[in-house]
Amino acid sequence: MKKNKNNQVKLTFELFIMYLLVLIWIILFKMQFSFHTLPHFRGLNLIPFAGTVIKNNQLDYTEIILNMIVFIPFGLYLSMINFNWMFWKKIISIAGVSLLLELLQFLFEIGGTDITDLIGNTLGGVIGIGFYIVFSKILKEKTNRILNILGLIGTICIVLLRLIAMRFITYKF
Repeated sequence: MKKNKNNQVKLTFELFIMYLLVLIWIILFKMQFSFHTLPHFRGLNLIPFAGTVIKNNQLDYTEIILNMIVFIPFGLYLSMINFNWMFWKKIISIAGVSLLLELLQFLFEIGGTDITDLIGNTLGGVIGIGFYIVFSKILKEKTNRILNILGLIGTICIVLLRLIAMRFITYKF
């Protein structure tokens, strides 16, 4: 029984590391495999819900929602690994990683640093923490095992989708 629990903890940690690598690839490398295709600009927006999320004089929720979605697993994995942490400690960790990624975009001139992204990312992580709380109430001691299975399936799907997309991009129709 203890060996199975240790395997679950190890799998959770490995999936979290893979997720962080994908997160860095999405945010810093804009899902590109070449440095030459990265955007070379430095933007800074410190006004929430202004600038980059305004399109046609209206608030475009798409980018905010995508930022939230991409950070939901962060809250889930953080809760699985550090389930004894207080809620505020998890939020500070999520916001800290988001802030670090935003600052790295600014430092390396590979995108806009935006307070709205920080808010959306943090909110997504909070939603992930909330999901973990709900799942742990329903699934009890099976929570991490089931979330690991879902995380593994999700990771495999992301890799397969990227490989399929690369194949279609490689071939010119």
